[in-house]
Amino acid sequence: MVQSLLPAMYPVFKTSLSLSFAQLGVVTLAYQLTASLLQPLVGTYTDRRPSPGALPVGMSMTLCGLVLLAFATSFPALLGAAALVGAGSAVFHPESSRVARSASGGRHGFAQSIFQVGGNAGSALGPLLATLVLLGRGQRSLVLIAPALLPFIYLLFRIGRWRGMQQPIARASVYKQENETGPRPVGLAIAILVALIFSKYFYLASLTSYYTFYLMTKFHTSLREAQFHLFIFLASAAVGTVAGGPIGDRIGRKPVIWISILGVLPFTLALPFANLFWTTLLTVIIGLILASAFSAIVVFAQELMPGRIGMISGLFFGLAFGMGGLGAAVLGLIADRMGIVFVYQACAFLPAIGLLTAFLPNLPVRGQPVVPDATLAEAH
Repeated sequence: MVQSLLPAMYPVFKTSLSLSFAQLGVVTLAYQLTASLLQPLVGTYTDRRPSPGALPVGMSMTLCGLVLLAFATSFPALLGAAALVGAGSAVFHPESSRVARSASGGRHGFAQSIFQVGGNAGSALGPLLATLVLLGRGQRSLVLIAPALLPFIYLLFRIGRWRGMQQPIARASVYKQENETGPRPVGLAIAILVALIFSKYFYLASLTSYYTFYLMTKFHTSLREAQFHLFIFLASAAVGTVAGGPIGDRIGRKPVIWISILGVLPFTLALPFANLFWTTLLTVIIGLILASAFSAIVVFAQELMPGRIGMISGLFFGLAFGMGGLGAAVLGLIADRMGIVFVYQACAFLPAIGLLTAFLPNLPVRGQPVVPDATLAEAH
């Protein structure tokens, strides 16, 4: 939720600090690029030395960044505060993903979805909280959120202590030997998954960062009404996240990836030409379908490299942040030059990258035997 307050407050920052769309994109880039670069490093470290204490430390760093956002009086100060929020996220996510997987009882997709839906639900509540509580009170009102985070920091401390007392089960090397393929097909599969993450989060950047401006520009809605529409979209994304993991546990990750990336293409193509009612409905459908992809992609990659859970989690969470930040910066420049409506016309074709899913290997569904894949056989 804390991270989603940043784009939700962009209209306030834009007014109080006289920022352009491009500068708002750079703020998003500072936050998400910090998280992107640090998360794989943190994940690699925690693969070697599991660190449950990273959970409360990461949340505390995010809290400090939130307070600094409230009192930033210049563009560089805003960038620094946003970067600190991103660093907190980078410390938190790899280890928290490992804890979620260890508590899954083998239902890895379900656990990843539940873990993700917490973040997505918070992302949906951020704009709503900004609309109901913060907007109208100015930038300094962000500090009102800080006391509410303290109980969650304590809860994460207790979870970290519980995790630290668990005895590790040394089965990673056995699982890796039985399920991991050779380096060439694994490298190709990881590269395809990275491209799919690019497609998903570059498109999502257009909605999370600029949807309110799109509605106010094209349909002349008020800021509060636009924020409410953003909440509806983010809530639909939270619901989609819940569905993706359990469905992937039942039918396999690859079909979920097919549907969630390529399946959204007709709706993204229709969005730029819709009226306000259909825009709201289409963004709900887009959120439901597109959000189901991430847990399937992460678990697919973890099953490709089961001995590198922290590194894989850090890599893909980092890519999610990095691609979103890069997308926000690039789309901000395009919006300044070509207009906000053109952004959605150009981004509509991004889900076509989902066609690359055809080149992913066929991994076994949990509880089913391995199905040989022609691509892997040829690689060997």
